[in-house]
Order: sequence, then C-alpha cells, then structure tokens
Amino acid sequence: MEENPLTLIGKQLVRSDGVEKVLGTAKYVHDLHFSDMAYLVIRTARIASGVLKSIDIEKAQRSEGVLAVLIYKDIPGVNQMGEPVPDYPILLKPGDEVRYVGDYVAFVVAQTKEQAVRAAEKVTIVVEEKKPVLSLEERIREFQIGGKYVPAVHQKVRKGDSDPGTMFGSCDYVFEGDFFADYQEHAYLETQGMIALYDQDNVMTVFGSMQCPYYVQNGVAHALAFPINRIRIIQSVTGGAFGGKEEVPTYFAIPVALAAYHLHRPVKLVLDREEDIQWTSKRHPIKSHYKVGIADYGRLRSIQVEAHADIGGHSTLSPIVLWRSSVHAAGAYEIPNVRVDVYGHYTNKVPCGAYRGFGSPQVFIGIEGIMDEVADKLKKDRLYLRKINALEKGKITPTGHLLPESVGAKKTLEEVERLSQWEQLKERITQFNQEHKHIKRGAGISHIHYGVALGAMGQALDASGAFVNVLPDGSISIHIGGTEMGQGAKTVIAAIAGEVLQQPIDKMRVYQTDTFFMPDSGPTVASRTTIFSGNAVMNACKEIMKTLYALYSSEMTVLPQNIRYFGGVFTDSEGQKPIAFKELAGLAIKKNKGLSATGWFQTPRLTWDPENGFGEAYITYSFASQIVVVEVDCLTAEVSVKEVYTSHDVGKALNPDGVIGQIHGGFVQGMGYALFESLKVNETGKIVSDNFNTLTIPTIHETPEIFKVSIVEEPFSKGPFGAKGIGEPSLIPTPAAIANAVSDAIGKRVREVPIRKEYLLGLILGEK
Repeated sequence: MEENPLTLIGKQLVRSDGVEKVLGTAKYVHDLHFSDMAYLVIRTARIASGVLKSIDIEKAQRSEGVLAVLIYKDIPGVNQMGEPVPDYPILLKPGDEVRYVGDYVAFVVAQTKEQAVRAAEKVTIVVEEKKPVLSLEERIREFQIGGKYVPAVHQKVRKGDSDPGTMFGSCDYVFEGDFFADYQEHAYLETQGMIALYDQDNVMTVFGSMQCPYYVQNGVAHALAFPINRIRIIQSVTGGAFGGKEEVPTYFAIPVALAAYHLHRPVKLVLDREEDIQWTSKRHPIKSHYKVGIADYGRLRSIQVEAHADIGGHSTLSPIVLWRSSVHAAGAYEIPNVRVDVYGHYTNKVPCGAYRGFGSPQVFIGIEGIMDEVADKLKKDRLYLRKINALEKGKITPTGHLLPESVGAKKTLEEVERLSQWEQLKERITQFNQEHKHIKRGAGISHIHYGVALGAMGQALDASGAFVNVLPDGSISIHIGGTEMGQGAKTVIAAIAGEVLQQPIDKMRVYQTDTFFMPDSGPTVASRTTIFSGNAVMNACKEIMKTLYALYSSEMTVLPQNIRYFGGVFTDSEGQKPIAFKELAGLAIKKNKGLSATGWFQTPRLTWDPENGFGEAYITYSFASQIVVVEVDCLTAEVSVKEVYTSHDVGKALNPDGVIGQIHGGFVQGMGYALFESLKVNETGKIVSDNFNTLTIPTIHETPEIFKVSIVEEPFSKGPFGAKGIGEPSLIPTPAAIANAVSDAIGKRVREVPIRKEYLLGLILGEK
C-alpha cells in the first residue's frame, strides 16, 4: 500500500455532529422519554459532619404519587462506590459517618418530579452532628504537628539530589514562595442526568451524560450484584463534561438503576443546576510552597515543592489527580535535582475530582510565578529565562524521563515571541503605563507541558477499541470506546477513517459509545481520545483495506505489489482496471468477504518507580506557551484581558479548526478560573454560590478581541498521523499567564487564583 497525499487530515472539516446540534435535534438526557417513566429525587444528609442515627421514610412513602422510597436495605449488591478509592456509600445507614452535605440518605421515586421533590422533604433523619473540618489550613496544621493524623494521599517525585539539606548547596540564588489555587466549578452546559430501563431479558440499560461508560457499567453491576453482561451503558449526546462526567455519573446511574430494578419501569434523574453545583466534584484547591535554586546565569538547579490539596468528603479520583500534580509541579523545564511532595486531605466539603488539566493548573501557577521572580531578580528577560531552561529532544524531564521525540517546547516559546512582537509589546505597555495613572497594563508569560493520557499510574486503562463496518452501499459505521462530549471527537475519528479508507467524511457515521458494542476502553479524559480511539479506528480500517487489496488482486489478477489505490479507486500500476471503493466493497459483501474489523490500541509499558516517584511518567507530552496582556483598574480592582498570544505543540493538527476552537475554549475557561469563578462555601459546608446568578463565569463580553494562535507540529510517532492532544493543554497555561500579567501590571506578586477583588486591592494598597 503506497501512501497517498492527505486529503482530510489537516484540512478544514465540517463538524460531523454540528447540524443536529445547531438545529436542536440532538437528543440529550433531558430530551429522552420512555413510556411509564418515573422520576427520582435524592434526599441528602444536608449536614457536613456527624453520625447518622436514624431514617424515617413512612411519611414520604405515603405522599401523593410516590412509587418507592429506597434506603440502604434496598441495595442488593455492594453499598459502596468511588473510583479508584471505594470510600463513598451509595446510601448511608444508621451508624455511618456523614462526610459532606451531599451524602445520600434516600432515593424517592414518584410519578412526577414535583411529587418526588415534595416527598423527599418528608424523609426524616436524625444525625448526631460533629464539628466539621471546613479548612484546608486546619488539615495542614495537623499534618505539620504530626502525631496520629495521616493524609489520605501522598504522591512524590525524587530526582538527583533530593535531600533538602544539600540540594540547594550549589545554587547561587534561592527563591521561595507560597501559592494557592481554589475550587473551580465545571459549569458544563448540561447537568448530570441518567435514565435506567430494566427490560424483559433482565438487562439493565442506562442512558446518560458521561465520559466513561465503563466506570458506570462496573458501578451499577456492583450495586445490583449483576454480572457485567447484564449491564448496558449507552452514552447519550453529552453537553460538556471537562472531567466532571468521568467518575461522577456513576453516582447518579446507580440510583436510577436501583429504582428501575425494584419498580420494573424506566426511571429518570436530571439534576437541577443548584444540586449539580452543590453535590458534584470540583477542581482541587491546592496550597503549595515552592523553593527553587538557580545558577547565576539563570539555569535551574534544584526545586522543592510541598503541596496540599483539599480532596473533600470522599476521595473519588484524588490519587490520580494529585499524582499528575506531582509530576507537573516542577514545570516544563530541565532541572537536575527535584523533590516534590503532594498531599491530599479529607475535609467535610464537596469531594474534588477530575477537571480539565487534572491537577496541573494549580501547580503551574507556582512554578511560573517563581520563574518571573527569578527573571526579575537576575535582570533577565522573562521569555529568555524560560528558553534557556526549556525541555528539548534528548533532554530529561523533572521525573527522569528521557524525551526521544515530539518536543516542541522551545518552538512554542519562539512562536509567542513572534506573534506578540515581544520587545515592541513591552515598550507599548511601558508607554501606556506612563500615560495612565490609575489604569495599568501588564504582560504575563507561562510555559507548560502536559503528559498525554493516564500515564504510569493509569496504564491499565490506557487502551482502547474500535469497530468499523463497511455496509453494502459503501457507507461506514464506526463504534469507538471514547466518547463525544462536545470536543469534536466524532469529526476527528471520521477524518482518520476517511483518510485510511480514502472515502469522504460524509460517508462516516460515528456512534455514541455503547458498552455492548465495545470492550472497556477506559475514560475519555487526559487528552487521550485522539491517540487511543484514533489509533484503534486506524488499525481497524487497515484490516479492511487488507481485505479489499486481496479481493482486488484475485478478481483482477493483479499482483499485490502492483495495486494502486488513490482517490477511492483501485487500479493496477498502469492505472488500468479501475474499481471504485463502493463497487469493490459491494463485491466483497456478495462474496462473504467480511468488511468489518475491530481495532485495538495500547501503548508500550512505561518504566516508573512509584516508591521514589521517578521514571517515564507519560507516553508523550504536549507543550504550550502563552503571553497575556491585562489591564487593571487600580481603584476598583477590575481586571480585563486585552491580548492573547498562544502556541501549542499538538504533534499534528488533524482538524486545525477544531484545535483552534479547543484553544479558544480552554483559554476562556482558564480565564474564568483566574479572574471570576469564586466558589463560596458557608459555615455549614454548603456551597452557596450554586447558580449562575451567584457564580460568575466568563461570557463573550470578557473574551479578548486580540487572540492569536500558532500551532506547532512536532509529530509523535505513535499517534495517528503524528497527533498528540489539545483538550487539557488548551486551559493549563492561562491561569498562570494571567496571574503573572496582573503581577506585572501592579508591581506586586499575585499568589492566588481566582484573583478576588478584595485580595487584589490588598496587594495594590500594600496590605498583603
């Protein structure tokens, strides 16, 4: 098979799911209805800490329209959930510890949602209340004092001389600083929602908005005590996720599945926005202390990081998230001596889990803030300092990972320098600030790397499958284990298949994930879909092409080495005996030559020492650099973003428009984290900024008018057509870049995000 020029990859593509979404014909969970459907409402503890003493459901059972009130006794299987730590009871029983306000006590099912809501208020519980732990600082003090308290999670990295007593001895300068990054709410368009149906074959089918149907499948199976072959999970059209629909949907699939099992009728649960914000996982708040040693010419020698994360009332994905924090804490730089410790602490607040970037933005605020301080102290250009420390091909990451290929780190720095006209930009800002007394501008830089896929701590999940079927009319159906949740995965997958098969993209139909069609392909997280599902589809399509080549060879008596395939047409080496793809496919099916194939892809095993936190952390890394210009009103502490220059090494941009869209979207989400999204928790442990009247997220009005993007392509040999990922890296550099830009504008170091007005005014006035 000769390689032909690319016709789809790297070209302008139309979103394969765009029309149905624009027309409003896409069916989200809220839009799905089944005959005789009942509605479920969850009664939670509503208390942050205590011991459940009793539950009384009698009044609720007698309420109008109520079909069932389920408590712990009604669970046929294991009363436990949680990925990867099963520390989350499905339903509390008397004697159980209440760990946050959202812990489940009862599931109320009624003919209508309104009836279920009213009945849920009649569930009476008695809780022996305890003083809740609502402060990360309290846990940090307990840890520092020592004694019996042990953090729930401890992840570490050790490289070179990691002894705090000696690792800074050869450094010419040492810098230290504390940083803090708070919660962030996912704010996806569609709230959590699930529908369960228990059919005549005793199969439990669950439709839902999710990122990992396989997590849901396993969780429901354990709760019902069913074998997995009786649990079918179908992903409905999903309106955004950003990590918030990785493990969390399991916590809502189990209630509807339990209810459908007991009632033998469809059961639906869709959260209100307030419920969704109050109960579901958030980005981890992280406090970090950085100590960095520098040579007098600006090269990094040593770094020590101690970070503490609030994981909330239950662990959920905290071990995996905080491992990523530890791996990325030292930044995208070559550093000989590294010591990183990241601790996770239980509190009585909302559990924290996966969020776009997986624990990385919080620590990049620290390392990138320190890099600016180093540059200013040494009187070196901030961009130059990053260049001389940037990772390159053949260099070693802070975890000890030798990088053999696909390292566009320095190129992204050069690109933002070019896009921004860096020297002229600095002059423009200086002139502006001289002309304005109370309005100041500043430029901030950040430089990041991102380990693609789940990495060494999640290798068991880093595999994916696909099924491709060519039908008699030449159309092609594709089933993948990854999910489409608005990121454009269907379009990229269709383009990969179309490129291998040399068929137009409109012949492809990529279906929502269904666990009865595909084996466990892991979660759609960590920017892994393009590599894993993409490679699986490519492998399946290659098998189909082998069948077609063999058929053409036998039917046209042409030696395999003399077959040419171009533009969807098979010929011999002279361009004779043409047969189009559709014609040959039809012939294959008539002759019982199956044109369906499964594809599977998994990455080579990584060498990682978990005891010492050293080795190959990820299969590859994406890199990004960003320059942001902000304007600060020093009288009101209002901050606006004026200009953005950003460059990303994506390996290969399979769909450039999609990549740019991801970069724009990721930036706005990161801008929200940096400036607007202050999530408030009251003295009872309840989130009170629980709707979009009280929780501010950015809109089109806050998006900067000047936004320039450069895509760097340093191909990854194991990625489809050289691609890596862009979903997560699109957000990660932004909070650090904005924090550095505000610092530059006011001449004081910003050490926390979101940058609240009261905090910023304190810096401006010299109070902090």
